[in-house]
Amino acid sequence: ESPPPPYSRLSPNDEQKPLDLSDSTLSYTETEATNSPNVTPGDFSDASTSPDAVKRSHWCNVAYWEHRTRVGRLYTVYEQSVSIFYDLPQGNGFCLGQLNLENRSETVRRTRSKIGYGILLSKEPDGVWAYNRSEHPIFVNSPTLDIPNCRTLIVRKVMPGYSIKVFDYEKSCLLQHTADLDYADGPYDPNSVRISFAKGWGPCYSRQFITSCPCWLEILLSNNR
Repeated sequence: ESPPPPYSRLSPNDEQKPLDLSDSTLSYTETEATNSPNVTPGDFSDASTSPDAVKRSHWCNVAYWEHRTRVGRLYTVYEQSVSIFYDLPQGNGFCLGQLNLENRSETVRRTRSKIGYGILLSKEPDGVWAYNRSEHPIFVNSPTLDIPNCRTLIVRKVMPGYSIKVFDYEKSCLLQHTADLDYADGPYDPNSVRISFAKGWGPCYSRQFITSCPCWLEILLSNNR
């Protein structure tokens, strides 16, 4: 299996080295993750300003949440990859630092300060990959990351500089007819991905539900809808 191309859009000259494939959730890393933030402004295209955006269909919408409150509008993605970050001058994409909300808690403020370069979300032939460009872990759950026939929520921890296939198209097709709709933390969407910044949730954490996380993303995929 070859590494997917998300990193090449950031550091084309960096060698991509596969890790131990026995851990399929953390399959690949860059040679030097610290080099990844060196991005020129033209490396990412802002979906809202791209002249070709109206001519193409979008492949996902991104919602940003703070606990149980959705902040800002849905961000529609037309380009093959999108950078989701806090408030940095490098690159274009979904800037979470520009989303205003009154009376933020101190917990949310601290977590927002850890988003930094955030993530690179990339649509590839085999699925959707997320590359953690921040200096803190991200936590991910999706229907295709769950273990089949397991009733325990599976949340994957992805360290800085690593990527994970957050959604597998082939697995998704197999799961369409076997999905367990009994989810305690809200409606079940077989074409969505949840990503929390810095804070984990689920059976292994004090936060049982992602709505208890200070800052998180909901990726609503349109490819299978």
